[in-house]
Amino acid sequence: PFTEFGDSDALRVGDWVVAIGNPFGLSHTVTAGIVSAKGRVIGQGPYDNFIQTDASVNQGNSGGPLFNTRGEVVGINTAISARGAGIGFAIPANMAKKLIDQLRETGSVVRGFLGIRIQNLNPQLAKRFGVSKTEGALVSNVNQDSPASRAGVKRGDVIIEFDGKRVRMTGDLVRRVVNTAVGKSVKMKVLRDGREVTLAVKVGKLSEEQAASTTGASSHKLGVELRPVPPGRAKELGLPAGQGLLVAGVEPDSPAARGGIRSGDVILEINGQAISAMGDLSAALAKTKGDEDHLFYLHRDKSNLYTSVPKG
Repeated sequence: PFTEFGDSDALRVGDWVVAIGNPFGLSHTVTAGIVSAKGRVIGQGPYDNFIQTDASVNQGNSGGPLFNTRGEVVGINTAISARGAGIGFAIPANMAKKLIDQLRETGSVVRGFLGIRIQNLNPQLAKRFGVSKTEGALVSNVNQDSPASRAGVKRGDVIIEFDGKRVRMTGDLVRRVVNTAVGKSVKMKVLRDGREVTLAVKVGKLSEEQAASTTGASSHKLGVELRPVPPGRAKELGLPAGQGLLVAGVEPDSPAARGGIRSGDVILEINGQAISAMGDLSAALAKTKGDEDHLFYLHRDKSNLYTSVPKG
């Protein structure tokens, strides 16, 4: 006997769910709760899209199923909040299904690619680009000879819909693009000079090099955009491959800005913990107690330095 996957997109906040796992070695433990939120970004990577639940999840639950009330697996328990009890996170079943199918068919995960850089809108940018709401993904760069450039996407466009689904922020677009089948032609709506324009884009394939050089993730608490250090940049800086995270952008008046972090810095350590992947951030930041500042260790201008970054 085996269980079936359910439709995780159909989950609603407040729906009852059941988690099964082996917390602290206590095998076949069942806990119940509700869906607390959907689409959570917790700093694990650029494709974060977690179901948050208050069903008790602890160490040993990872990999276990999250069921809906029909007995369908709607999530895979994955992470917990280090700062509080009753907050667990699960990978949505719909995301897992797509990856499983790809692994079965090709032995690897293939992700979609447009060839653009995007950023969220703030009230000032929305006003400058003639947008009434701070919703959508603002295109800050279009790669030459990319699927986006061939579709007619221009710098300054605000993407508001992709493949029939509304885009409220950059994370919405990133997750939808990478999970779209390579070669599929989809319609994309953009706001350009105050007018709505519909474009047809054929989704390309994201290579490992493109993933390393163009995929970033924002830490909303710190106000800094991070990405893996491309191998060529690591060699240029004299850093071992896979070490540190590159600062791609810093929001004005953010904790990172007040701590003196600049674009181009490479974060090597936070609170004494080495940083080499997006997933290292949450655990490292959680080490700061009370109202203490975070202690960052950076590489800048061929030398290393410490800086103190406020919590908020």
